[in-house]
Amino acid sequence: MEKRTCLYDKHVAAGAKMVPFGGFEMPLQYEGITEEHNAVRTACGVFDVSHMGEVVVTGPDAEAYVQHIFTNDVAGAPKGKIFYGMMLYEDGGTVDDLLVYCLGDNKFLLVINAANIDKDFAWMQAQRGSFDVCLENKSDVCGQLAIQGPQAEAVTTEVLGLNCADLAFYTFKVDVADGVQVVISRTGYTGEDGFEIYGPHAWIVACWDKLMASGRAKPCGLGCRDTLRFEVGLPLYGDELSAEISPIMAGLGIFVKLDKPSFIGREAVAAQKAEGPARKIVGIALEGHAIPRHGYEVMADGQKVGEVTTGYRSISTGQSVCMALVDAAWAKLGTPLDICIHRRLHRGTVVKKKF
Repeated sequence: MEKRTCLYDKHVAAGAKMVPFGGFEMPLQYEGITEEHNAVRTACGVFDVSHMGEVVVTGPDAEAYVQHIFTNDVAGAPKGKIFYGMMLYEDGGTVDDLLVYCLGDNKFLLVINAANIDKDFAWMQAQRGSFDVCLENKSDVCGQLAIQGPQAEAVTTEVLGLNCADLAFYTFKVDVADGVQVVISRTGYTGEDGFEIYGPHAWIVACWDKLMASGRAKPCGLGCRDTLRFEVGLPLYGDELSAEISPIMAGLGIFVKLDKPSFIGREAVAAQKAEGPARKIVGIALEGHAIPRHGYEVMADGQKVGEVTTGYRSISTGQSVCMALVDAAWAKLGTPLDICIHRRLHRGTVVKKKF
């Protein structure tokens, strides 16, 4: 049976179309994907992201442990800093991509993808070895909202009364609001300015109610969350990252710090970086109006050379575009490729992933 977030009843009451996602019943859309997408691009939208997982790592070896399982470098990071990166298998495949929040000396919050919570937590526990750490899965007691768009700062400050203007990109703070301890961060998954607020379920529900009553933040579902992240080239685990797709293949090598002495999967991704990966995630722009979808074949000279990972008619540009995993020989910008859509080949060109 699918789980439900603390805001499930609010979504149903608002007439949201509910769909299964990552083990949860989540809103796909309310008014419509296009309307919600444009609201985030031009004003402000709010997403229920309470399905995401939260794991707190503490103990004398917490920093060393996070360094061991995480591709980015958190050594000596100040309290309030956030890092994006991946956890890898020994062969370089991706366990998950995640955010690491530095809560203080040897105390970290790891924010992981909803579909991977149980898998990730079991994997994290299996990597503890001799590290003196405590891992706490807080996913079931922590709610989260993402407030996104050019008006996000004003809405978060004026409607919710949360002081967030002082936060730089990829930083956070722990605060007290309405008598409860909460976390306010500035990251985002849409390409726009935005904030994430974490707190107890009842407080998250109260924040949602305030936002809806204000009329200043449109409720947004998973549909436009995907179109927004896709347009700016951000990956989705299961599409552009997976156990078979390394961060080097996905073009995310900047988040893999090979100058660290060691981390799980380091040797494999170092070899990929040195030799070049066999396959790469690329952007492809189509000439016509046909829409490429996940799993469609990418062809060159009559041979399959890859497949689409995510594809849409871009809401912001009106062009049919996709990301695809293709053989490295066909990954150079400007390379002509065909995509098989309903048994017909449609010509495209390799372009940058930020559409």
